[in-house]
Amino acid sequence: MSHLQQQLKSFNAGVVAAAARMPQQRRFVHNNSASSSQVPSSASTPTPSGDVKRKKHDADIVYSQPANTGTGKDIMTQVIFAIEHMKNKGVPLRFTDIVSYLSLQHRANDQGYVQALRSILQMHEKVQFDPSGANGEGTFSFRPPHNIRTAEQLLQKLQSQSTGAGMSVRELREGWPNVEDTINQLEKEGKLLVTRNKKDDHAKMVWANDPSLIQHFDDEFRQIWEKIRVPDQQAVKEELEKAGITPTNKNKVTKARPKIEHKKVKKPRRSGKTTNTHMMGVLRDYSHLKR
Repeated sequence: MSHLQQQLKSFNAGVVAAAARMPQQRRFVHNNSASSSQVPSSASTPTPSGDVKRKKHDADIVYSQPANTGTGKDIMTQVIFAIEHMKNKGVPLRFTDIVSYLSLQHRANDQGYVQALRSILQMHEKVQFDPSGANGEGTFSFRPPHNIRTAEQLLQKLQSQSTGAGMSVRELREGWPNVEDTINQLEKEGKLLVTRNKKDDHAKMVWANDPSLIQHFDDEFRQIWEKIRVPDQQAVKEELEKAGITPTNKNKVTKARPKIEHKKVKKPRRSGKTTNTHMMGVLRDYSHLKR
């Protein structure tokens, strides 16, 4: 028994010692993992900010497309400014005057840009280019939709129209800023028919008018016409109903037609033709048994 007791004591002591060592081992393992996780962070080298910016900038570049320098957008903007300047001036301008207005002296050495601007202006639909202007240097002027600047030209243009489409005042105003004053005067003289906007009463469309078609009536006839009293709307409605006429603003009541049911008559069944006449003496006749 003494030997067994000694083994039991030694076993219990080993278990207690193992239990005492377990928290220390856990802390040791945790410390090792923490230290191992901190080693790469301390060993890593900081990335320079210049490399990050360079990578971000490189990601925005599309190498399959040409570089976006903004030249095309810039030159078309200059074309719009040049046309507006020619429109406001109202006189032919040299190309050097246009370049000076656009402040393009810094591009004087860029002959490709200057020649492209000149070519676009020469071919533009709103620009009139005269190669013989300014002693052969060439001039540019604004080309309006209608080259009309006087009352006579306006009346002649309207009278030469083959249709009654009229003309837009907005298009006339592009080449003739003060066209509305002339339109108002011609309207008073009875030479134009004008439609106006309800909001600001500005002229919108114009047509030619023939003053000879305007009829003048005597004052006596006007007085007789004005004395005629127009009947009241309710009185007109009552008179129409008395005459059996339905007013247009009253819904008509349509009576439904009575449905007549037609009985279907069953047609008698027709018998086929007798074709076996050669056996009249052999076969029996049962036709009298038909219902």
